Amino acid sequence: MGGGKVGRNDSCPCGSGKKYKQCCERKEHAVSPVVWVVIVGVGLAALAALLMSFNVSTPVIGDANCPPGQIWSIEHGHCH
Repeated sequence: MGGGKVGRNDSCPCGSGKKYKQCCERKEHAVSPVVWVVIVGVGLAALAALLMSFNVSTPVIGDANCPPGQIWSIEHGHCH
């Protein structure tokens, strides 16, 4: 071949006897397992953060939601 670009239908330069498109071309475009682990990990972390954002409750400060005669206790997180 003389060091030129390998065509998809040429014999694979690795010596497998297969066409390049059926052999090493797939390997060149494949994503490594480490990259897949990182992609899945980031996706799961983003999903967990999204789910946690729905479970966070904001504390009520002051006695706006307490029955008459009671006050909000920041220390205990409820009315007294």
